[in-house]
Amino acid sequence: METYTPNQIAGTLQVSTTTLRRYEEQELIPDVPRTPSNHRFYRQVHVQAFRTIRALLLGYAIPVVYEVMRMIKQGSTEQALWLVNEQQYQIQAEKQRVEEILTMIRNADFTRYRNIKLKEQMNIGEAATIAGVNSSAIRHWESEGLIQSKRNKENGFRMFSIAELRKILVISSLRKTVYYIDNMKSLLNNLDTQDNEQIERSFQLALENLNEQLRLQFKGIAEMMGYLEVYAGERQNL
Repeated sequence: METYTPNQIAGTLQVSTTTLRRYEEQELIPDVPRTPSNHRFYRQVHVQAFRTIRALLLGYAIPVVYEVMRMIKQGSTEQALWLVNEQQYQIQAEKQRVEEILTMIRNADFTRYRNIKLKEQMNIGEAATIAGVNSSAIRHWESEGLIQSKRNKENGFRMFSIAELRKILVISSLRKTVYYIDNMKSLLNNLDTQDNEQIERSFQLALENLNEQLRLQFKGIAEMMGYLEVYAGERQNL
């Protein structure tokens, strides 16, 4: 059975040996054997495990990747597959959301969103529910000067107009692709002036990024399926 040193694997994957040890310490890979002189050595199953981690990290969040790899190590293969499937559902939902909000921007008569009839003034909880974000996110965006609220004279609650809700929806969709506050302020100003050309370009970029993430997710899944096959064979031979 062919074996590999940490330096060989690190060189192939273009990572440090420290990174490989961290994956081992996080219990993401099968147990690593040692030589009589207590040096690590890897087998093909470890190589494929490392490949899978690196590929999955390109398309999925770190906590998700780590949880998937731990599930596989613990023998919970089906749970790992369902977790990956859930992430694919989420990216599909995000794509749908971006497309819906892009349609909303093009629609001058914005009085409904996802079959919800909008009120002229909404409190922060209502705005958060409609936008699918936390109230704390809305407060943060207001503190950054991206949106503005008025105070209810009777109870002092923040109240947001339909125009401000549009901004909240735009921010929530583009926050992963528009990284700078000043750039976001410029886009929102375009929304105020109904100059939608730049906003549409930003949404198209968001859709392109989602398409690329989807491709990377499928590449990660391909590596993971290869790992499951190798790992199953390894365990049968033990």
